[in-house]
Amino acid sequence: MSLAWRIARRELRGGLRGFWVFLACLTLGVAAIAAIGTVRGAIEAGLTEQGAVILGGDAKVRLTYRYAEPEERALFESMGEVSEAVDFRSMLVTGDERALTQVKAVDDLYPLYGEVQLKPAMALDAVFAGRDGLAGVAVDPVLLARLGLSVGDTVKLGAREFAVMAELLRMPDSAGGNFSLGPPTLVASEALDGSGLLAPGSLFEADYMIAMPEGVDLEAAKARVETALEGSGFRWRDRRNGAPGISRFVERLSAFLVLVGLTGLAVGGVGVSAAVRAYLAGKTEVIATLRSLGASGGLVFRVYLLQVGVLAALGIAMGLVLGGALPLIFGPLIEARLPVPVDFAVRMRPLAEAALYGALAAALFTLWPLGQAEHIRAAALFRDAQSGVKGWPRPVWIVVCAVVLAALVGSAALLSGLAMLTLWAAGGIMAAFVLLVLAALGVRVLARWLARRMRGFKTLRFALGAIGGPGREAQAVVVSLGLGLSVLAAVGQIDSNLRNAISGDLPEVAPSYFIVDIQPEQLEPLTGALLARDSVSKLESAPMLRGVITQINRQPALEVAPDHWVVRGDRGVTYADALPEGTTITEGQWWGEGYAGAPQISFAAEEAAEIGLKLGDTLTVNVLGRDITATITSFREVDFSTGGLGFVLSMNKAALEGAPHTHIATIYAEESDEAAILRDMAMAYPNITAIRVRDAINRVSEVLQGIAAAITYGALATLVTGGIVLIGTAAAGEKARVYEGAVLKTLGASRAAVLGNFALRSALLGLTAGGIALLTGIAAGWAVSVFVMETDFTVAIGSALAIIAGGVLATLLTGLMFAWRPLATRPAQVLRARE
Repeated sequence: MSLAWRIARRELRGGLRGFWVFLACLTLGVAAIAAIGTVRGAIEAGLTEQGAVILGGDAKVRLTYRYAEPEERALFESMGEVSEAVDFRSMLVTGDERALTQVKAVDDLYPLYGEVQLKPAMALDAVFAGRDGLAGVAVDPVLLARLGLSVGDTVKLGAREFAVMAELLRMPDSAGGNFSLGPPTLVASEALDGSGLLAPGSLFEADYMIAMPEGVDLEAAKARVETALEGSGFRWRDRRNGAPGISRFVERLSAFLVLVGLTGLAVGGVGVSAAVRAYLAGKTEVIATLRSLGASGGLVFRVYLLQVGVLAALGIAMGLVLGGALPLIFGPLIEARLPVPVDFAVRMRPLAEAALYGALAAALFTLWPLGQAEHIRAAALFRDAQSGVKGWPRPVWIVVCAVVLAALVGSAALLSGLAMLTLWAAGGIMAAFVLLVLAALGVRVLARWLARRMRGFKTLRFALGAIGGPGREAQAVVVSLGLGLSVLAAVGQIDSNLRNAISGDLPEVAPSYFIVDIQPEQLEPLTGALLARDSVSKLESAPMLRGVITQINRQPALEVAPDHWVVRGDRGVTYADALPEGTTITEGQWWGEGYAGAPQISFAAEEAAEIGLKLGDTLTVNVLGRDITATITSFREVDFSTGGLGFVLSMNKAALEGAPHTHIATIYAEESDEAAILRDMAMAYPNITAIRVRDAINRVSEVLQGIAAAITYGALATLVTGGIVLIGTAAAGEKARVYEGAVLKTLGASRAAVLGNFALRSALLGLTAGGIALLTGIAAGWAVSVFVMETDFTVAIGSALAIIAGGVLATLLTGLMFAWRPLATRPAQVLRARE
């Protein structure tokens, strides 16, 4: 090793010429993974360190449909200072304009932690004091702009008027809340008296935030609450995980982005391998000389392994510096876009993970050409020394490469936290890699075959001959560009299909409005008035309660189905006597009309199959603090994609009829009359809340747009790496093109013909890479859309054509970038130098 190191060190004194592609690919891949990990770590640290601020207290107990009973409130107050907040949807009204808002009604202790950000800056007491005899509110600036309001104007919530005292920029506990369809409004709880918004049965959530003394055992406090409130349908959260939904989302999104980063490393690996191969080809004379002096193949391997190892360490170090520094530099911009506090700092774990991935990727893509270099013999001094490294490495290096690949995939599966997703993604990347390699070989064979049979198209024949001839240009271009375009194509197909599922199909069949909080005595006059309008084609209504599934077959529901959305929170529950029109029973029987026996449940068939429910199973549903245990007697089809009324849980009428509740309705109307319908309803029934379906779709689309942007940026980083490989490949082939151009000119070819030859071969390789990428991207998009998103899949033609055009344009521009020197060189100079 000392001899190998001495030789390697002396060769490295010659500089890094030929290794800039190697360094750039490795640096970018490691930097992308390090940056993603650093941002994820900053968010997780912010959630952990600011857990109490995000939650609104050291602990929070949420009750649905009800306030805490006196003895429950006393229990909370025995643990510390308690602040009560009520959360619900309503309509903010000004004149003839109205918009959906998420109202947060708080007491005078709010917030226990953190500060409410207002514009102009003022105390909450001053906001709630109001002016001119009106109580005050703070309203989100987006909502004010939508309604054409400003600070000082008057608005209505329910039957009461309020003065807008400030713009609500941020509430400290807003990140810990649920997804909201409307911008927030902050109001004092006592100011809602007489508004009619919180009548019996109205849908609201009461939160009790508790500020506890230091050193309190949170697990013991949780156990006390669970014992005292058992069976009351409460939800407990504490500062240890103040925003579980955001934590889960960040974990999954960052894991997916790490996979995109690993794809970038795979693309860069092609460049790394090509750079090592080109470097060794240039060192053929040196290696042959060493062999003639008695050096063994093992010594040659160690010499260049040490050189590559030093350069790989340099590339990884540069990637770690870049990936660790970028989040710190752009931290303020990132923080401004996030709804949670973040703590940007240099963290060792994401950097160590990125270094591990970089080292394994560098080893995977360099061991093969290094193993081939062992076969260079002393006789190469008397042959073409530029022929490069060829053949297969020894079996031991093939086995080592397989082990390194397994280590890379296994590390990603273990560290990402989503093992199955990682394994499937790794399988997809490897399948795409193999397909692209085979496609490159097929293109060379096809190009040679076509070149022999074309007589009249000289430029095309020469281009095809160059593609099918010796050299690795076709393989490097097709594989590197194809992998990058495959990721981008998959993201484009997934994004397009997800947007179509949300905003493409629904407007044709979905209702205009969802109406909630309809009091029982309001249902008949409201539906009568709506159906009397010519613009209303259909109206559906159903009783509506909220319930939490606490047990499945007497076992805790979260233990039986821990990851299923149906048991993670409260769900809409309805009841019916006769079988509702249009309902399809898939298994079992509906209870008969007038049934008044033991509680029975009809459950959504698809969700039941996912959880593993069967006829005869029992569910315990907590409604308004009361446990109702019922038997599943039927399964039915529930199609949520229509946008109409759909309940996972439906019970017999006698089981729920006596509970305080409201009704929900859907209105199908002509779009031109929607605004008038909303105005008339709000004037006649100020307590009801109307959710416009198109606005809800737009809100969800905004969230998806942010997710799609993050994934697209990751895919673009992969594509940039592919571009670097393209440039490196073109640069490495420039010497060969100079000679080729000289020969063509000597044979009478014009400069235009030579340029056309170079451009045509580049465009053909780009077309191949784009076409293969399109196939793999569509396959990946189909798999994710159908099996993960569970949506229909159609090929996005616009995105598909853009991918193919992008492949052609990228290779064409890169090829032309390195075509000017071959065109400008005089043939005599080149041919004499060759001689």
